[in-house]
Amino acid sequence: MTDAPDAPSMQWLDDGGVTTPEGFSAGGIFTGVKTYGEEPRLDLGILLSDRPCEVAGVLTRSAVTGPAVSRARRLLESGAPARAITANSGCSNTVTGQQGIRDTERIAQLTADRFGIDPDGVFIGSTGVIGRLLPMPPIEDGIAKVELSEDGGAAFARAILTTDTVTKEAAVRFEVDGVTYHVGGCAKGSGMIHPDMATMFGFITTDAPVDRVWLQAALGLIADRTFNMLDIDMDTSTSDTVLILANGTAGGEPIGRGHAAAGPLASALESVARHLTRELARDGEGANTLIETVVEGAASDEDARLAARTVVSSPLIKTMVTGRDPNWGRVMMAIGRSGARVEQEQVSVWIGPHCVLESGTPTAADLAAVSQTMDADEVQLRVDLALGEATATAWGCDLTTEYVHINADYTT
Repeated sequence: MTDAPDAPSMQWLDDGGVTTPEGFSAGGIFTGVKTYGEEPRLDLGILLSDRPCEVAGVLTRSAVTGPAVSRARRLLESGAPARAITANSGCSNTVTGQQGIRDTERIAQLTADRFGIDPDGVFIGSTGVIGRLLPMPPIEDGIAKVELSEDGGAAFARAILTTDTVTKEAAVRFEVDGVTYHVGGCAKGSGMIHPDMATMFGFITTDAPVDRVWLQAALGLIADRTFNMLDIDMDTSTSDTVLILANGTAGGEPIGRGHAAAGPLASALESVARHLTRELARDGEGANTLIETVVEGAASDEDARLAARTVVSSPLIKTMVTGRDPNWGRVMMAIGRSGARVEQEQVSVWIGPHCVLESGTPTAADLAAVSQTMDADEVQLRVDLALGEATATAWGCDLTTEYVHINADYTT
């Protein structure tokens, strides 16, 4: 793994997404399960590889999960190759008993029958309201009718949205030893977002051939530095799923430890994951401002992550940004309760470019100017603990009255 934001020779691709890598197709359709959201309102999507894929995944750690998560966990443990992901929005099919399990297996079987693949190669994703059964007749009809294409990634990305206002997509291309590889992805998540791996749907594809064990290890590290550093509202979903599908269409030996392309591929995967994470934070329910928190000088990587995550998840800091209030004492409050090692006499804090605390002593920063800096689409909070070399970045958003309205009226 590398800390570099981009892999060598990496290029971001305009309008790229989950079907940018070779050999993937996708599509989306409206079945009537989801009754809210922006037009065109799609609520069932299928992503398909034309050949078997190595697959890695990270799933919610919540003790309450739906059968889609249980199925994904079983398939990941089995090591079976993946061929497709079928995902719906509007209903999470969680806390639905045996009927919910039967419905999930039915969706996998129908997908397998439609495309002539093994049902054990089909992953399922269901997101939306908890405690309601899937309306199976329209879903079954949608699986039969959805059309897939090489440029259908945008429709798939829209089909998985819940209260999101925009799709989240990205793709990159890079070359190693004359071989060109692609990484693409899409994600959804706007509320019920708190890092406990993973806190959203995140589906990433690549045409690189990979060693499965290496890919799973790489995803674990990537998740800890991207998806697990995201917070909207300190609540964790029951359906959180991040999957990487690698179909090997680019050719060559499987990429693993020691392979020339291992570092660049890991960097490309992390770059796409980081982009998707930032877009998820930017589109938090009711959000106006993306908050990026950088913690430097921590005694350990764990301390850096703890401090950054605590700052970005604090409701008081979120509302501080909402009000453009340069109340930097709340940053100190958050790192103090984070569990990270902190020696307050050594801590320095910045809001944007303004140093408001230097080595434990308040500065003469112009707070009116700091407030003006905070009146922006993106605000960075930076903390130097001055205790070591570890650093971490976390992302979140402000907390507005619109968030309350969205969630007060979610099912009514």
